[in-house]
Amino acid sequence: MSDKVIVAFHEKFKQYDLGEDHPFRGDRFGNAMEFFESHGLISLPGLMVVKPEPASNEDLLRVHDREYVDLIFRLAEENRPYDFETPVSQEILEAALLVVGGAIECGKTVFEGKAKRAVSIGGGYHHAGRNYGGGFCLFNDIAILIEFLRTKLEVKRFLVLDYDVHFGNGTSDIYYRDPSVLYISLHQDPRTIYPGTGFVWQIGEGDGEGYNVNVPLPPRTGDATYLHALNEVFVPLAEEFKPDIIIANGGSDSHFADMLGELGLTTQGFFELSQLIRKTAERVCGGRLVLIPGSGYNPKVLPICWYALLAGAVGLEQITVRDPCAPPKEPLECRKSVEKTVDELKRLLRKHWSCFGGFSLNTIP
Repeated sequence: MSDKVIVAFHEKFKQYDLGEDHPFRGDRFGNAMEFFESHGLISLPGLMVVKPEPASNEDLLRVHDREYVDLIFRLAEENRPYDFETPVSQEILEAALLVVGGAIECGKTVFEGKAKRAVSIGGGYHHAGRNYGGGFCLFNDIAILIEFLRTKLEVKRFLVLDYDVHFGNGTSDIYYRDPSVLYISLHQDPRTIYPGTGFVWQIGEGDGEGYNVNVPLPPRTGDATYLHALNEVFVPLAEEFKPDIIIANGGSDSHFADMLGELGLTTQGFFELSQLIRKTAERVCGGRLVLIPGSGYNPKVLPICWYALLAGAVGLEQITVRDPCAPPKEPLECRKSVEKTVDELKRLLRKHWSCFGGFSLNTIP
């Protein structure tokens, strides 16, 4: 397998711009790439930027219902929104298909052995389900990537780590009964943020029971507590599940200065998060990793955080970029609250996972 890392990016990503007064602006993509270039990330040996092709209808229909896909295309033609916060136009649709195509290109390149790891810039539209969108999301690129790999390249086992500040209700719903996809989400307490779900007791149903793992975090949870939860939950589950690939999605909205979230991560925290994901992938699945940074609603910190995420995935040992201001101190009760949540989660999952003291039912070949 090649040690190369590819980054999927297209200049038309900027068309995914939801409006002048909207928190999701299209300049995020170009601003981030310019920041990467100015800090020498793009010129690293072994890193290659690729321009994706748009996803096809066939790609979309592996995940989404035909009626829903037809609806989005019709809304684009009529320049009408899906809902009050998710506009649709021909330009937005073109960008969405390119972003999804970027995720597919990343997964394909990794499994063809042309790269060890890949970064799909601007994706992570995890609020889109099989027959619904919302939360700025039209098509679920994470699920579309999974189904492409399953159908075209016969990949069997997938681990999705969702570190976005918001719970990925779309991804969770799609795979809630599917034991071949282990979905792990760390997100802000759903009682305090959109979409209002993603509780610790939502562990999957039927054959998928035990494969939907939620770690809700109290507002202002900082780096050390966040990484503690990752090490207690994500790492042992990944080691036991032994996925064929790790797909990790989330941008900068878990940063302490984000405008839509209230978690307390720093730039250094994002770097250590990404390093942990990469090192875990190296141990459990031959290093196969697709990182999908897309979210974030403070334009001052977004490029810095995305840089930190890429730097950790690429394999840098340290970063010199810093936050524009000092982070707030984590409230004393945060650590105890997270430890209690982790203990409760382990109790709920014990009968499914030996790493939590039970008998593993992990029988996917």
